[in-house]
Amino acid sequence: MKLAVIGAGAWGTALAISFSARHAVTLWARQPADRTALQAERENRKFLPGYRFPNALHIGSDFHQTLADTELLVIATPISGLRPVARLLHENNLVRPLIWACKGLEAGTAVLPHQIVADELGVDALCGALSGPSFAEEVAGGLPTAVTLAANDSAFGHRTALALHSSRFRIYASDDLPGVEVGGAVKNVMAIATGICDGLGLGLNARAALITRGVAEIARFGAALGGHPTTFMGLAGIGDLILTCTGNLSRNRRVGLALAAGKTLAEILDDLGHVAEGVSTTREVARRAEELAVDMPITRAVEAILYRDEPAAKAVEKLLSRDPKVEAS
Repeated sequence: MKLAVIGAGAWGTALAISFSARHAVTLWARQPADRTALQAERENRKFLPGYRFPNALHIGSDFHQTLADTELLVIATPISGLRPVARLLHENNLVRPLIWACKGLEAGTAVLPHQIVADELGVDALCGALSGPSFAEEVAGGLPTAVTLAANDSAFGHRTALALHSSRFRIYASDDLPGVEVGGAVKNVMAIATGICDGLGLGLNARAALITRGVAEIARFGAALGGHPTTFMGLAGIGDLILTCTGNLSRNRRVGLALAAGKTLAEILDDLGHVAEGVSTTREVARRAEELAVDMPITRAVEAILYRDEPAAKAVEKLLSRDPKVEAS
């Protein structure tokens, strides 16, 4: 299959490397200077250094030419880039079956990625979300990984999952598009919370409790947006949550650790050098949860730390002082 990966950050690059083992893959970077560097250096020294490109991986030089006869588009931009790319596809009559690898709720609208695509390309566009426990470095290095592909059309989803599946990058098909997207979005908020917890030295018991209650928040929020309960017990739910909350490669976890150390958000994002989707997603999840009357105390605590200058220790103390409830609630 001929496919194009739009977005040459760490994740887009890792997917392009992985998929090129079985498919004709072209990687597209928005900035001309980045495209030139990728072609000349045959690795992404900016976002994923140390992982050489396979000979079969091509670097696109012209957007129209890259997409002209592509059978599948993989959009691997941050969530903020999904709408501009979808609009560009529509304006240039380059709409193709597509999947996206970004996670989050759109800033300002709090909508999920599939709603963005429907807005720009119409509800009939064949599309889906790729999500699950996956660090770019490990995927690029060929380490075993399993993720979920949820699509708006069952046949398309199963066909695409089978085509992209390999022994080292296993893909499980799902029909629960909103549930998979919610799992991928809200786990980043929980990873910030877990980083704060670990940074304050609250211990492994506290970390386990936080992750477990995080699952409950994700499930409540996901159900309100149309997700299926079983999704949140799978790869795109608890699987992604565990990895992002405990893995040292997690950018969102590192944000939480830095917040616990007393750094400002501006300092943290400047030091990070990459997008941490949980930062913007936290505000949108908190706002949407309030509109839906979904109780999300961990999310509210993270939102207060990020956007209302609440000291991390004080926010945690408020969480710990809440009255106990029946666990299922």
